[in-house]
Parts: sequence; structure tokens; C-alpha cells
Amino acid sequence: LGLSVQEQPFTALTPLGPVDMVNLILRLPGRRPDRILFTGHYDTKLYQDTVFVGASDGASSAAWLIEMARVLSSQPHEFTYDFVWLDGEEAVIQWRPGDHTYGSRFYVQSERTANALSSIRANILVDMIGDSDLRIRRDQRSTPWLNDVIWSAAKRAGHAETFIDAATEIDDDHIPFLEAGVPSVDIIDLDYPAWHTPNDDLKHVSQKSLQIVGDVLLAA
Repeated sequence: LGLSVQEQPFTALTPLGPVDMVNLILRLPGRRPDRILFTGHYDTKLYQDTVFVGASDGASSAAWLIEMARVLSSQPHEFTYDFVWLDGEEAVIQWRPGDHTYGSRFYVQSERTANALSSIRANILVDMIGDSDLRIRRDQRSTPWLNDVIWSAAKRAGHAETFIDAATEIDDDHIPFLEAGVPSVDIIDLDYPAWHTPNDDLKHVSQKSLQIVGDVLLAA
């Protein structure tokens, strides 16, 4: 696409010892320095004895970010957009305090150190959006006004059957941002039978699902 990507390397301290990881950052400058972040994780679950592809978790979010960057780079925009492919969302052993969201925690701490958190107006996280039977529920930990903006856009776009009025509560890469005071929303379909199994492959995902999420978030 002719766009420059910045690598943000770091060493995560995991239960298996130090692990080198890297976040990938793409910036599309706008008329204002105020930033909207589009984030997703590109790592997959670590297994020793299972062939795991991770077509929805997290290849769907990684692919979606590429396409959203392509679309937004071709048009003028008021805000500055930062796209962040986060590493280390998955637990190295199991989901417990300290063993997950390595990339988002490092990114937020780096922004805090640079006194740059205040310029982030919103963080839109996409995760597991490839399910061919996509049903996205309102995450109750996400910022309410961001949920409202997105679900209203979905209704206007005729996608209320995908962005449904049902509640869920998700622990994901948006939590470090929320804890730092950054308005954040998680777009995710965790009701996915193939999750963390060898069946999370191309047979169980859909281009249409990615298109719907793209149309809704672009409208929002």
C-alpha cells in the first residue's frame, strides 16, 4: 500500500521466561493530532501438540486492520488514525493475571511514558470478527458511548442482526486502555465453537463478516 509501518519491539516476561515480541504501528495523519486507534492482535494461541491456524482468532482482526487502513488512507480525514497490530494477546500458558495482553499493556505503558495518552480520543478493538455466523454483543466493560455510536451505526446500515442488543463481558486487549482512561470498545464474537481448536480455519470464517464489521465501523 506504500504505507510505513513502525515496529515496537519489547521483551515480555512470561511464565515460560522472557519472550521477544513486537507491536506493529501504522499512522495516517489527519487534520488534527487527536487520534483514533484501531487495534487488534495478530498472534495465535501457543500449542505444543495441536496444529492451530487461528483464522478468526486472530487472523481476522489482522486482515481487517490492513483493509481498513487501505480504505481510510485513500480519503481525507479529520482525526489522525493509528492502526496497531498487537502481539501477545494470548496467554502463554493460561489466562490469569499477568499472562495475557502483553502487547496492549506494553503499548499503553509506552504511551503513558511519552505523555501521549491524552491525544487518544477512542480505541476501537477488533477481535474474532471472522465467524461465518457472526453475532456481536455489547461488551459491558467497553465505554458506553462508544457502544452506542457503533450499535446505532449498525442499525442504520441494516446490520442489527449482527450487532445484536445483548450483553456480554469480555477480558481483552481493550482493558489496559480502559484502565488508563482511554475510551475503548471491543468488537468480538466469542460465541464461536471453533475457538482455540484446530477447526478455527478458513472453513469456519466468512468474508461477509469482515465486510459487515468494516461497513459498520466506517459508518460509525
